[in-house]
Amino acid sequence: MNLKTALVCALAAGLLAACASKTSAPVIERSTGGPGTAPVTSVTAKPAVPAGPDYYTVKRGETLYGIALDHGQDYRDVAAWNNLTNVNVIQVGQVLRVTPPNGAAQPAAGESGVVVRPIVPPGGEAPVAQAGGLKTEPNGAKRPYSEEALVLAQKEATRTAVAVAPVAPPVAKPVDKPVDKPADKPVDKPADKPAEGDDVVWAWPASGKLIANFSEGGTNKGVDIAAKVGEPVLAAGPGKVVYSGQGLRGYGRLIIIKHNNTFLSAYAHNSQLMVKEGQTVTKGQKIAEAGNTDSDVPKLHFEIRRQGKPVDPVKYLPEQR
Repeated sequence: MNLKTALVCALAAGLLAACASKTSAPVIERSTGGPGTAPVTSVTAKPAVPAGPDYYTVKRGETLYGIALDHGQDYRDVAAWNNLTNVNVIQVGQVLRVTPPNGAAQPAAGESGVVVRPIVPPGGEAPVAQAGGLKTEPNGAKRPYSEEALVLAQKEATRTAVAVAPVAPPVAKPVDKPVDKPADKPVDKPADKPAEGDDVVWAWPASGKLIANFSEGGTNKGVDIAAKVGEPVLAAGPGKVVYSGQGLRGYGRLIIIKHNNTFLSAYAHNSQLMVKEGQTVTKGQKIAEAGNTDSDVPKLHFEIRRQGKPVDPVKYLPEQR
């Protein structure tokens, strides 16, 4: 083998080795859009956060008891509306429903809730009314057109119309109207409550002097009444105890009474609590004994809440004697 032949063989061997060791280039998957199309980014939509007057966002330091009080609700109802298993565990930023959820309308008693409507055939003619209700059975064999068939059909239609014609009710004879007697003179009833009190007949919850007034938009959301430790605290109106405990900071041993869908009343700083949650109380019933829990001095802090908003109790209570 001469030198030229050896060089050709060496070059051929090198090319074959290069072909054998060649690796595949990486495959890049491109979008199917046309030229200039921007890459598509998948975005997962975040669930909508409920908002509006029916909902409240929890702030730092708040408790379920305080939120319920500020919205005029029983804390147990708020827990149920939000599926809370532990009323002592809520999170900052958590959105709570603070009004009753609207239930779906139910059919009236005796109704199935299904509306039955007559089916109109493709021809556009409504089903024929019968004496016993709508005619639902299929039509009989069609008669060929003739004068006799037309007359017979008119007679049948006349009989049907007579059968379903409404019967006019009998006309009632006019009855002589009795002569009205002179109205008795109205008797003045003693004023039990101010007009603002709606349907709650309010009474003072303690007999002591007023030592601190309500401040509109200020720090005092009610009034403070002087009291000695152990003196009776009375329900200011009839209602149901929706809270009895010491879970609301700054109130000490606290009782909250729900009087109706509008009004709550709160009694704070007690030394002893005499009623339990869920218990029904009457106006003037002893519900606690005054004290100084979470307070520098013995006193009763008393609040009236109208739809959760603090109002001046003096405007609702009768004058002190």
